[in-house]
Amino acid sequence: MRETGRDDDTRWPRLLGVRHHGPGSARAVRAALDAARPRVVLIEGPPEADALIPLAGDADMRPPVALLAHAVDEPGRAAFWPFAEFSPEWVALRWALAHGVPARFVDLPATHTLAWEKDGGEGEEGGVPGGELRADPLGTLAGAAGYDDAERWWEDVVEHRGAGKGDPFAPFDALEEAMGALRETESTETESTETDGTEGGGVGGGGAEGDARDLVREAYMRLQVRAAQREFGDDGVAVVCGAWHVPALRRKAAVADDRALLKGLAKVKVDLTWVPWTYRRLARDGGYGAGIDSPGWYAHLFGVPDRPVERWLTKVAGLLRGEDRIVSPAHVIEAVRLAETLAALRGRPLAGLGETTDAVRAVMCEGSDVPLALVRDRLVVGDALGEVPAGAPAVPLQRDLDRERRRLRLKPEAAERELELDLRKETDAGRSRLLHRLRLLGVEWGEPVVSRGSTGTFRETWRLRWEPELSVRVAEAGVWGTTVLAAATARVETDAVAAPDLADVTALAERCLLAGLPDALPTVMRILADRAALDTDVGRLAEALPALVRSLRYGDVRGTGTTALAEVAVGLAERVFVGLPPACTALNEDAARDMRRHVDGVHGAVGLLEETPAGGGLQARWWDVLRGLAGRERAAGVVRGRVVRLLLDGGEVERDEVARLMGLALSPGTAPGEAASWIEGFVGGSGGGLLLVHDEQLLGLVDGWLTGVPAEAFTDVLPLLRRTFSAYEPGVRRTLGELVRRDGRKSAVAAGAGIRGFAAALDAGRADAVLPVVRLLLGTRQEEKEEKEDRETGHGLVGVGGA
Repeated sequence: MRETGRDDDTRWPRLLGVRHHGPGSARAVRAALDAARPRVVLIEGPPEADALIPLAGDADMRPPVALLAHAVDEPGRAAFWPFAEFSPEWVALRWALAHGVPARFVDLPATHTLAWEKDGGEGEEGGVPGGELRADPLGTLAGAAGYDDAERWWEDVVEHRGAGKGDPFAPFDALEEAMGALRETESTETESTETDGTEGGGVGGGGAEGDARDLVREAYMRLQVRAAQREFGDDGVAVVCGAWHVPALRRKAAVADDRALLKGLAKVKVDLTWVPWTYRRLARDGGYGAGIDSPGWYAHLFGVPDRPVERWLTKVAGLLRGEDRIVSPAHVIEAVRLAETLAALRGRPLAGLGETTDAVRAVMCEGSDVPLALVRDRLVVGDALGEVPAGAPAVPLQRDLDRERRRLRLKPEAAERELELDLRKETDAGRSRLLHRLRLLGVEWGEPVVSRGSTGTFRETWRLRWEPELSVRVAEAGVWGTTVLAAATARVETDAVAAPDLADVTALAERCLLAGLPDALPTVMRILADRAALDTDVGRLAEALPALVRSLRYGDVRGTGTTALAEVAVGLAERVFVGLPPACTALNEDAARDMRRHVDGVHGAVGLLEETPAGGGLQARWWDVLRGLAGRERAAGVVRGRVVRLLLDGGEVERDEVARLMGLALSPGTAPGEAASWIEGFVGGSGGGLLLVHDEQLLGLVDGWLTGVPAEAFTDVLPLLRRTFSAYEPGVRRTLGELVRRDGRKSAVAAGAGIRGFAAALDAGRADAVLPVVRLLLGTRQEEKEEKEDRETGHGLVGVGGA
């Protein structure tokens, strides 16, 4: 039974001021509630979530979790109230549920909070004039105590204080007195004092709040405390809230004044639910204003029964051993001793995170910060991701997503991981479709990355990480449909209608096939055909074609029909063939470079399209287009050079003809800048350097032109040439330099000598020298027999090739 008649009953209601997500505060709250035995527990949080409190006691509820409130008409406008197992508010919730005591949230309702966010700003916030952002209370108190680190001060005075020792209310009384003095001091300072806008280490209300908002929130909380006292008695109410608010709640204020502050506040309709949270988002560097620096460390402090330093360093050793580092029990013992010694030297009651980190660096990491970074990422911060019961309220789209991911065995995880998919397998194909559909809806659970193994179309690699904010994105996407498939279909159809240009519609067609949206594809294809028929810009048509043709490859693996897509792609290619030659004339430098890129894209697309039933004969027509462009003098030099290179690589033009075309392009009558552009188009990019290395004639033409460029024009063409040749591999550049420096190059070319580095006739001795290596590689008696016969007949390697 609850004790009554104590000499401290004047302190009712019991105001338990805490630091949000502080394990020391959590332990103190539990001890204080055990001692006070209140009839009701009031907790800082949105009162609309009172109906969700019973779920906190569900066996499937595993923190970290958060209350999510979002505007019904604008789901993207949302707010979170996170809880970890070491959060004082969570401990208060679980205590109330375990003891059959009512628990209620008493902060400003979310209906006003979200409206405030919507209408607020630096001037007017929710109809209440905005105020200055307050400074860091914990930092101020730490500084007054002679500490330069607020976290270290908090550890020394709170976290290292044993639970259940002495008066359970003493820490709250001391913190209330300190906050009261601090608020009194702040009230005397000028409003023009600039602050850093931080939450104050989590002692306040859940974000960097201005004074005006605090006044409104505290007025509402005072009204709720009074209502609870009338219902449960003056000595039956306990309040768990940020320590910053306690002096204001203790202050006597007129009810009329409090109601006046709340009058006329804007409202929005809101929905609330529980969602999983992560330690990374609980950390301050994760963007959470009331966050802490080391949630994993705090979870450890709260969860271990004793010997926290020894247990922590053992955990660190296990992590490092898992990463193949040599860490023995002796390392752990030595690290414990070092941490305790450092704490003694620094005058601390116990070793804290700073001491254990220094010990780990010195003993287990051999002074290196590289493995230490892993310890911070995996343990100090942590990868924990909470879970909520299936019965928690959720939008229909979220429920369908949960069903789909369970069916596909795709579990959300806070840690980033890569997922390899083989689309020939039904489950992997389903995972791919789900992830692509979510991306269409703006739910970026997965990001496609380049596969390290096979590059076939049946292989996909995803980088996955579930962030709490994705719950908001799912709520936003709920306006498109109640299932992932229906929502993605509706979103794609709407985006196709609103797409600004042809390339965007083409990209949507590709994503339709990736996501497996057969109902959306006809709409997208109709819009694509209409846009293609009306678009006269060859550049946009050429840009759209490659993505469209890539989509054709997905039909075989994903089982989607691509006949209509192929027909549109063929029609698009025909229009590019007709419009490309005139589009390559009268271009400035940037436009010419873009057109060269378009030519490359169309070239690759035509090669793929030729393999489809609808694309027969396209390749031959494309070669004709390129031949016409190669001799079109008014076409941009970089385009003509690239076209000649494509013809050469495709075997559609002889090397002598290439030399003739290059000679024309590099003739004295051609402006040096235009000639340099031609060279950039011809030998720029992949393989250009090797072409010059192995073709003496082409190298001679380039070198002869370059040495003949007038001095006054050389400065102008140098940037183009540097951009072209600097892209080559270092070995290719070195070989080209050696070939150019070699004496007698011009005379050898003029005399029609063979390829440099090769003799005019076969050197039989050098040829025979490779035979033992060939025999070793082949490893058969037959080769050995043939070698013997060759030696006897004197044939050697004649006919195989030069050495």
